[in-house]
Amino acid sequence: MALPVPVEVTLEEQAETMLRVTKRDEPAGACFKLEGKLAGSWVDVVEQSWRHMPTECASKHCAVDLSAITYVDSRGMELLGAMYRGGIELRASGCLGKGIVEQIKAQHEAMKAGR
Repeated sequence: MALPVPVEVTLEEQAETMLRVTKRDEPAGACFKLEGKLAGSWVDVVEQSWRHMPTECASKHCAVDLSAITYVDSRGMELLGAMYRGGIELRASGCLGKGIVEQIKAQHEAMKAGR
């Protein structure tokens, strides 16, 4: 499935920060794998794609796999946090991906606790 890409990304931005998004259908739902850098204009692309899939994720389990992520900027972290709070499961292997997931979960827990 091709994700909608309504945001223009210049060739210069593409050279600096590349991101690959692939969708894998699973028995329980769908998993979106992010590979590369979630930064700059790519955050907008992922956010708009996420906003276009609420019906799919409402009826099924949806996950985002961060195992092949190499960098996430502050806006990317905010987006992943919003996705997690919206019910998206964040998966990861490797130090960077696991660290990102742990940080987002800790921030979520702190918000719930009112800290």
